[in-house]
Amino acid sequence: MSACVVPPPTMTAPLDGIRVLEVANWLAAPAGCALLADFGADVIKVEPPAGDPYRGYRGVVAPFNYFFELDNRGKRAITLDLDNPAARDVLYRLLPDTDVFVTNLLPGRRERYGLTYEVLAKHRPDLVFVSVTGYGSEGPDRDRPGYDYAAYWARSGIMGMMGEPDDAPPAQRPGMGDHTTAMLVAGSTAMALLHRGRTGEVQQVDVSLHNTGLWVLGIDVQAALSNKTDIPRVSRRSVPNPLWNTYETKDGRWIMCVMLVADAYWPPFCHALEREDLQHDPRFADFAARGQNNEALIAILDEVFRSRTLEEWRPRLDAEGLIWAPAQTLLEAINDPQAQARKPFATLDHPTHGPIQLIDTPAKFSRSQVGVRGPAPELGQHTEEVLLAAGYDWEQIAELRTGGVI
Repeated sequence: MSACVVPPPTMTAPLDGIRVLEVANWLAAPAGCALLADFGADVIKVEPPAGDPYRGYRGVVAPFNYFFELDNRGKRAITLDLDNPAARDVLYRLLPDTDVFVTNLLPGRRERYGLTYEVLAKHRPDLVFVSVTGYGSEGPDRDRPGYDYAAYWARSGIMGMMGEPDDAPPAQRPGMGDHTTAMLVAGSTAMALLHRGRTGEVQQVDVSLHNTGLWVLGIDVQAALSNKTDIPRVSRRSVPNPLWNTYETKDGRWIMCVMLVADAYWPPFCHALEREDLQHDPRFADFAARGQNNEALIAILDEVFRSRTLEEWRPRLDAEGLIWAPAQTLLEAINDPQAQARKPFATLDHPTHGPIQLIDTPAKFSRSQVGVRGPAPELGQHTEEVLLAAGYDWEQIAELRTGGVI
């Protein structure tokens, strides 16, 4: 019987040969297009002459904008002043070679700029049109602007469900909703391309930060939808299952315990804590009893967990096969051996900043070349290259530049 020989990877990317035209700024749509570039698509980023405002964002890191690099890596960039009607003609001329058009312009602006699906499809009938907005392309708030802090985090209900009941709800971290939505942008675009390839049919894909938030909060939303009632915030001091809760350690670190099937884990949990007396306490005998006496048990567990440091708890919890994780700092998360084993970061040589590391594509493929393909482009870096490929000559390009079109 001969051995099974696995053929080597093809080293091609899933979206090789696909061209994406991105007319978008800030985060969710560009981050989705960055993933499409990671998957092999040729992404052309269209910016106004002043550039995507995200280029000017520095946050806590200066003077180099790593954030823009993260969400625009591997693309090409051109400038077009879409307030100039002549610029729209240039964009239309790029469409015959374009498979996907991605925009986060609000519906009213799309109509004003002549960038609706109906208009663009005249230039490329099998174009996949992807819109990414705060609230979607229909409804009373179709033209309401909304960053992820507003549309994804606050208005979806996520913010209102977070934190202690008597405290102000917390704000999300930067880009959480955008990057979550970006994965939906990339996946939905790939599905639309797959559908086009199978049926020849094309369609619009409408993605919103708000809908993404509802999906992320799906368990709570489904419960409210089914029961027709709001779900209150629950304090960690009174959660129904004390084995599914957070606890502070002696050194001020936090542990997340996640024993959903609590009865099976209750004996080893008590053994890890060296509190077998709790296992035999009738107040905590089973899931129902612990639920009835949850506040008393949590108060005891708070005291127990504060008796040892995180590093002291780590081997004890692991020895019993418990499901838990420490609340890690960012540097701990980056250097986590499990994270490093997955190779989550890519190193590339930036033309002005030297070697830099970026978060790589979170999905791993066994037979495809997927990942960061290069740095983010400079503003307008590829304008001439793209226009020449579209059939413009140097004299025409000079006229476009003189006219303020590019």
